[in-house]
Amino acid sequence: MLDEKTAEELQRLASSESMCMDMEKVAIQRHNPFIKDGKVVTDAYIEFVTQFNKFINHQPKPFAPIIEKEMKL
Repeated sequence: MLDEKTAEELQRLASSESMCMDMEKVAIQRHNPFIKDGKVVTDAYIEFVTQFNKFINHQPKPFAPIIEKEMKL
């Protein structure tokens, strides 16, 4: 639950013309770095995930084969 002061501020921001214009600008400039010419570039995604894992010092888990006999989707 929001307190009354916060709710009023959110209402004021939602009806603000300058906020709407700012959000339109953000939406126009938004792009997905993994999509080039309308197609997903998997190499770019894999490179991003690899570099991010190095950045956070993520240790990969060893491969474990799936041993289930019957899998249903």
